Amino acid sequence: MSQDGKMRDDLQCVLYTSEQIQEAVASMGERITKDYAGKSPVMICILKGASLFFCDLIRHIDLPVRCEFVILSSYQDGVSTTGRVRIVQDTDCDVTGKDVLIVEDIVDTGFTLHTFSKMLAIRNAASIKIVTLLDKPHRRKVDLKSDYVCFEVPDAFVVGYGLDYADKYRNLPMVGVLDPKIYEPA
Repeated sequence: MSQDGKMRDDLQCVLYTSEQIQEAVASMGERITKDYAGKSPVMICILKGASLFFCDLIRHIDLPVRCEFVILSSYQDGVSTTGRVRIVQDTDCDVTGKDVLIVEDIVDTGFTLHTFSKMLAIRNAASIKIVTLLDKPHRRKVDLKSDYVCFEVPDAFVVGYGLDYADKYRNLPMVGVLDPKIYEPA
């Protein structure tokens, strides 16, 4: 963190402003409302990163949605995935016959969502769609497609609007590229 403690000083650049994010989230909410007209989807937020996105998104969906939360872990050091997904906290919602929207902050390798989607399929969800704020399709290690995407991002370490490094930067109102000097060893 910078000498004066300002998190914004740790960003190389801002990719998306708060205004751009809110516009994209509102548009996505309208699209989901249209696509799921007459239905009551179960929306599962993957904590902690997707929490801000999730809260803003559901306010733009004009449907009776059920809100659920899970905690999944696949990161060992804050910057790289282990490739193994651990369920820290599962949902207690029976998804049998229900339309499920998994809400994630960023889709990178796809390991976490691929594993969790397979679990929901085994639980007999009627449909499973991936909703993400950010997508890095060029980093995918498994066959997984995001169904609703606000922004496609470059291969950089991004923080803000829920995304973190070492549990910091989540509260930035924008999404920016974190300066590598913050997370790379000297």
